[in-house]
Amino acid sequence: MPAYTTVSARQSFSRHDVIPAPPPPPPPEQPKKKSDRQWPDSVRQYVQRCFAEGNSIPGVSRSEMEVKLKKIITEAADNNKLNIVDWHQLPLPQQMIQEERNNFYIMPPVVATSDQMSNLNFQETNLSSNGTPSKKRKSNDYVPVPDADMATSPLPPWRSNTNNVMYDGQHVDKRFRKNGHGKNKQSALDDRKRRFDFLNAQPAPYVSTHPVSPDPEIKRGPIVGTCQTLEKKYFRLTAPPNPETVRPLPVLEETLELLKSKWRKDNNYGYICDQFKSLRQDLTVQHIRTEFTVTVYEIHARIALEKGDLGEYNQCQTQLRLLYKQQLGGHPTEFKAYRILYFLYTTNKTDMNDALADLTTAEKSAPAVKHALDARSSLALGNFHRFFKLYLETPNMGAYLMDMFVSRERLAALANMAKAYKPDLKLRFVTEELGFESDEEAARFVCEHGGQSFLEERDGEVRLITGKSAALFESARKAAFQKVDLKGQI
Repeated sequence: MPAYTTVSARQSFSRHDVIPAPPPPPPPEQPKKKSDRQWPDSVRQYVQRCFAEGNSIPGVSRSEMEVKLKKIITEAADNNKLNIVDWHQLPLPQQMIQEERNNFYIMPPVVATSDQMSNLNFQETNLSSNGTPSKKRKSNDYVPVPDADMATSPLPPWRSNTNNVMYDGQHVDKRFRKNGHGKNKQSALDDRKRRFDFLNAQPAPYVSTHPVSPDPEIKRGPIVGTCQTLEKKYFRLTAPPNPETVRPLPVLEETLELLKSKWRKDNNYGYICDQFKSLRQDLTVQHIRTEFTVTVYEIHARIALEKGDLGEYNQCQTQLRLLYKQQLGGHPTEFKAYRILYFLYTTNKTDMNDALADLTTAEKSAPAVKHALDARSSLALGNFHRFFKLYLETPNMGAYLMDMFVSRERLAALANMAKAYKPDLKLRFVTEELGFESDEEAARFVCEHGGQSFLEERDGEVRLITGKSAALFESARKAAFQKVDLKGQI
């Protein structure tokens, strides 16, 4: 309520009645509670079949399917057809969406004429009387009209609500009634229709001068190769694969045995890498994911490690992670150990934490994984003595990965040793502590990093002058940790 009452100013001394205050507004109406609808069992079973994992279709997202399902059930409920529709025979929403997409490529566009527009029977739902879904037309199939009377009316739309009145249940122009034409209204309407025929005239269809493109072939599911050639070069796919150029699984198994024998005999990495990439491509286009697929990726990853090709190794390691999750066999603990060592090389702490979190208790006790975890722990604690001892005892092919960052760790250890041992240090001690095979290899390592002037021979022994070389090894250590040169990422 306002704090004051508005009154009009007095123009004379006559008495005016007091204007009463306006009545208070009525209270807002309470919204009506929606009554709970009882859904038939057939509808519930239909919804369960829609969300079943076996009925999912690639390319149709869950959100699209839910929107389509909601539309089907809502329209059936609004038209009281929940008990009429045969929900057991009704196609699933994802099947309807896929069929509509297929019709988009297969069905040519339809241009509706004026006679066809007048005969169209627009339904309020996409369910017919027998419960089967009717095909939805696209927006370019026809132009919808807002009212059924507008489709048959001879008048243009802008005159439909102005000069027309109802006479004997039909629309008649006012001028016909005033001029006494009401008795012969049909003939007057026919005359008016003829005058406006030009509005319904259809323009001549556009004829393209380009040749008609063939309808695209819709292929479903993986292909099955028919090629019988064992060796095939790798080509990057720019079009759908041709079954005549894809080798089936039995041929691929023979190809793998041939490649293993050629690798042991010729050791030609360029040829072997190209053949393995072609083999992996044939497995991918045919959706072959078996134990044989795991074997192919593991062999290619080991060969890439041996040759230091981190790009191909990372591609194989990425696919192996997905294949191991499907429990297809192979050697998952071996490649998980490689993954930990790889993250030691890249100094990627975030991915290292993720890899450690994925390990189970049984995997942590596996020899290869335990070795990788010990190497990580020794570097984290700065225990170089233990790290280089583990370097000399690396199982499987992990030594190829450790070779990529052992020089960096040796520089860090030399920087610490130059600060701790003064004034000099025996070269033999450096060889044993940093995992060198001989004193000659240790001296060569020191000379490669500019320390040849700090090596002196005394009493038949080669000694490293640590007091003067500390700054040199410290700067070399910082440069080694500044950038990691690698190709590709996992």
